[in-house]
Amino acid sequence: MKKYFVSSLTILLATASFGQFQNIMISNTNDPEEVSICINPKNTNQIVAGANIDNVFFSNDAGLTWNINILSDTTNGVWGDPIVFCDTTGAFFFSHLADPSHDGWGSPNFLDRIVIQKSTDGGANWNAGTYPLPNNPKIQDKEGVAVNHLTNEIYITWTQFDNYGTTVPTDSTVILFSKSADGGLTWSMPKRISAQAGDCVDSDNTVEGAVPTVGPNGEIYVAWAGPNGIVFNKSLDDGNTWLPQETLVTSMPGGWDYNITGLDRCNGLPATSCDISGGPNNGTIYINWTDQRNGTGDTDVWLIKSTDEGLTWSIPMRVNNDAPGKQQFLTWMCIDQTTGSVYFIFYDRRNYSSSSLQTDVYLARTIDGGNSFTNYKINQTAFVPSSSVFFGDYIGISVTNNVIRPIWMAFSSGTLSVWTAIVNGTTLGIDESSLTSYSPLELKQNYPNPFKENTWIKFNLKKSTKVNLFVYDILGHKVATLYENEQFNEGNYDYIFNASSFSLSSGIYYYSLSCNEYEQTKKMIVH
Repeated sequence: MKKYFVSSLTILLATASFGQFQNIMISNTNDPEEVSICINPKNTNQIVAGANIDNVFFSNDAGLTWNINILSDTTNGVWGDPIVFCDTTGAFFFSHLADPSHDGWGSPNFLDRIVIQKSTDGGANWNAGTYPLPNNPKIQDKEGVAVNHLTNEIYITWTQFDNYGTTVPTDSTVILFSKSADGGLTWSMPKRISAQAGDCVDSDNTVEGAVPTVGPNGEIYVAWAGPNGIVFNKSLDDGNTWLPQETLVTSMPGGWDYNITGLDRCNGLPATSCDISGGPNNGTIYINWTDQRNGTGDTDVWLIKSTDEGLTWSIPMRVNNDAPGKQQFLTWMCIDQTTGSVYFIFYDRRNYSSSSLQTDVYLARTIDGGNSFTNYKINQTAFVPSSSVFFGDYIGISVTNNVIRPIWMAFSSGTLSVWTAIVNGTTLGIDESSLTSYSPLELKQNYPNPFKENTWIKFNLKKSTKVNLFVYDILGHKVATLYENEQFNEGNYDYIFNASSFSLSSGIYYYSLSCNEYEQTKKMIVH
């Protein structure tokens, strides 16, 4: 048949087991989990990270080496849910839950405040904590933080429980907001910004996961999960007034509290961020989460966006671009505000059988506002978690001016450890095409692309093997089976794909070729 040039729309899926990215173990002491990381935008060599409960890590060489410390607050105590962030002056902050009585769960004042501690020397030393007004005996939980790039004000949102873990109908959860205009020294009176309350069970019907973000002109946006799914609220006057009723963004089939085999628990709570890069997607609000709308054995990473300040939202877009049927979970998102590219990190089991608990770490990137995603395996060694070891509720990523530093937990030989990878956004994606030499298969870009009816799908096999060739829609649903567990000899093959034969309407689709643990996926467009 006639040979065609490969289209420039190629999306490579890096699934080979060979490591492209230098992995750095930050720490394996003090049982670190539930991690957060932040790059100083004024000095990208300076990075601070934290882990539950009181672990502090700081680097002065862009993450190649790390110092380890323990965060202390003799007045308030330190009790988990760490979030590390940086303001416009280069000062770092470590927000966390607190235990002022220092007696643990259920003691007086336990978790009655969100505490924020500050470091002006790159994470080496921290001041005593400050906090919005405490509200004992109510319990404060799961904070999110943002900094106004125009005013340097700090915004914090979180969940307040009337009484944690109860099913009493009169007990409820709400989302609160507070701000600091003086670098975290003092805080405004907490303000309730959720009209609909949740229950106190700390599950799907509890309001959780409020992460604020700031728009180009200082708008404050925040989304969280609750009884109806993911909802959204905003303030256009520095947090003084909010929409009287939060708006529904999307449902979360299966809820935000779900099970992943091998984990003590798993949350799909949302992360929210806004593009203020000044680029083509400036002002776009993104919300990233995971859920099980495609089944309990097929957890996926999702993105939804608004280009009109939250008035309308896109359909959910699937970030992980593997074939359906595998688990992706515990995601976080960050925008590089110098380029407008959006980055995601998540755990991923695509490279193993459905029964395997082997877990990798993936980075995903979109450079076109969420229309397409490239996925990269960034860990060098897979791990198997243990359900008897608490793994935390989130991992993290920070990106500034193409310096990309993800952070995640791993588990090996009974020990938790925290890792990062050295990733450069300017060279990301250049080398992954060479990985095809290690794979027994090579999937070509379809031609023509876009197409109306017929397109040619070409692939090469470097050994005799059984292969699958499937087509999926943008939500990850299988819409066509071209080959399933079919034996092929070594060689080059063509498949003439007819979209109308499978009743495919116009839109974006993905076709995936796999054999054993190897898989490659590409995008095609039906006009």
